[in-house]
Amino acid sequence: MRDSLWLHKIKGDMSNKGPTDIAREIVKIGKKKARLPASSMAILSILAGIYIAIAGQAMITVTHDAAGSVGTGLARLLGGSVFSLGLILVVLAGAELFTGNSLMVVGWLERKLNLKALAKNWSIVYIGNLIGSILIVYLVFFSGIWMINGGAVGKYALSIAVSKADLGFWSALVRGIGANWLVCVAIWLAISGGTTRDKILGIYFPITAFVLLGFEHSIANMFFLPMGLLLKGVVSVPGASSLTLSTAIFNNIIPVTIGNIIGGVLFVAVPYWMVYLKNHNKQQVLLKPELVKRAA
Repeated sequence: MRDSLWLHKIKGDMSNKGPTDIAREIVKIGKKKARLPASSMAILSILAGIYIAIAGQAMITVTHDAAGSVGTGLARLLGGSVFSLGLILVVLAGAELFTGNSLMVVGWLERKLNLKALAKNWSIVYIGNLIGSILIVYLVFFSGIWMINGGAVGKYALSIAVSKADLGFWSALVRGIGANWLVCVAIWLAISGGTTRDKILGIYFPITAFVLLGFEHSIANMFFLPMGLLLKGVVSVPGASSLTLSTAIFNNIIPVTIGNIIGGVLFVAVPYWMVYLKNHNKQQVLLKPELVKRAA
């Protein structure tokens, strides 16, 4: 299979990469992602949605009754630890995740791919992620997994969806910025790693932090919110009436998606490109005359 995902690296090179090498690698990976056939993009994006949704349900199951035993902070830490599985699967198993593909902007800034290719990838991957997430929503619902512990897991899942749908537009947008800032940093660190262990550790800490801090991830919410909408008809929690398809989309999915793009592009892709590629390339150009004189 072609090396087209964030796991791509030079065969036989087990050393950790520095920031400049990571930036160059991201450009190469972005080019490969942009050239994937639409069918491959669709399949890999559905898989990514599935992986993130599985991690989301695992987090719900593990933490649904944890706060009463260990406290809210430790329960969030536990939830973040479990949820990191999602991005670990995306990166190591290979899949296309919309939020992580914000880093493809580095390739566009380097003029290695055009806006049309970038827009095509983002559009197909976003829809594919949604499809994958919905598949797991129905799997969880009709399998009865939500009925674990007398239905407590289902009630907790619904309460999560209600709290997400109750966010204001700007609060959701800002939380979206924070989430994908850390997701893209996690991918950056994963690319730096020379071994599978290094990559897992690079992903684990930023993802755990984003969940612990209560940030919002659009693809994860494509699981949490539809799950809540289905459960609303069979379990009840305070405030559940505020959860509707409209509030899910306009109070959360749209602003969080915008925030995710801002976080990945403006807080990771652009600054690292400016420091490690744009400025580095300028320095190389300035050094050329001096190198020529020395050679003479």
